[in-house]
Amino acid sequence: MADRIDPADEAGVIEAVRQAVAKRTPLAVEGRGSKRAMLRPVQAGRTLSTGGLTGITLYRPEEMVLSARAGTPVAEIEAELARHNQVIPAEPPDLAALFGHAIPSTIGGMVATNLSGPRRIGPGGALRDQLLGIRMVTGHAELVRSGGRVHKNVTGLDLCKLLAGSHGTLGVLTEVTLKLAPRPEAGLTVALPVPGLAQGVAALSAGLGSPYGVSGAALLPAGWRGSGGPLAVLRLEDFARFLPRRAEALRGLLSSFGAAGLIEGDESAALWRDLRDAAPLAAAPDQAIWRISVRPSAAPDLCGRLDQAFEARLLLDWGGGLVWAAGPATAAAHQAVMAATAAAGGVFTLFRAPDPLRVAVPVLPQEAPALRGIADRVKAALDPAAVLNPGRMR
Repeated sequence: MADRIDPADEAGVIEAVRQAVAKRTPLAVEGRGSKRAMLRPVQAGRTLSTGGLTGITLYRPEEMVLSARAGTPVAEIEAELARHNQVIPAEPPDLAALFGHAIPSTIGGMVATNLSGPRRIGPGGALRDQLLGIRMVTGHAELVRSGGRVHKNVTGLDLCKLLAGSHGTLGVLTEVTLKLAPRPEAGLTVALPVPGLAQGVAALSAGLGSPYGVSGAALLPAGWRGSGGPLAVLRLEDFARFLPRRAEALRGLLSSFGAAGLIEGDESAALWRDLRDAAPLAAAPDQAIWRISVRPSAAPDLCGRLDQAFEARLLLDWGGGLVWAAGPATAAAHQAVMAATAAAGGVFTLFRAPDPLRVAVPVLPQEAPALRGIADRVKAALDPAAVLNPGRMR
């Protein structure tokens, strides 16, 4: 096992990167390792963890702004926000069960991977859109601050957006600042059995295009909790007194697709926690998992191709714009995912797989030459010695 560095402060992170650059020793950068199985395995002599950088450093509930050190568990932040009836709008997932461990996700790791839950379709957008500011250590062993702690600021180059989704390859996040949102007072789910994926996506699209404020739209696989076929579910959230009328109006709108029922209270909340964490995918421990982004109208055809190739287990979120697929961890199955995604004009991520497959196949789509050139120049500017998570994304 690689040596592990667990600095307790930013000075320790800077020193660890300085030594790595001086010795040309690559570093595997992570929070607590909860997403270590994503993308390619990093070949590095040492692991730099930000798990020791913990704690909320600023919380202004009246301004809906929070700053926390990168190693702070997301669950700890959410517990503090709950005391003030606030949430992180992107609804970041807890993927411990999907990865087969009990390691808590950190806020820095969540930003570094830019993972968002069902509310991604809402006005708040992705997690990267809620990032107001960062502190990070570059591959020059320099501390850099970008953004701020207010909702409006001018920063020139937006390093916040650049670092979100960079998987620790451009810098080591040490602190993040997020904008927050009020927690909805109540929620319920309109549930509609559908005969197939095409009808399900059409129903979700109709709900999302309605004026009723749908904050989640997913298609559960056949057999989930006893359902006979796919189940389209649409979440409504608001003040409790407004929900019954909105739910009835939405059920009326969807009546051409079939009779919709209601899931309410704790059962509805539990359903959307499961969806947030991709639990309905129910992937076996030895299966690979792919995460595919595609325009919703192309999702049924993509899913049909995958199902023909290897009888895929499928879960659709974001109105059909996000497809989770589970199947055999083989090069042939991965090739089928790549081909189906390309045909649909989407992008894929090999989200979980055994190391031999992760090493042997592309874990992300190949970039266009112009974009690859830009990415190479950004990497050279921020990490010229290429010591931060080398090989993680390519």
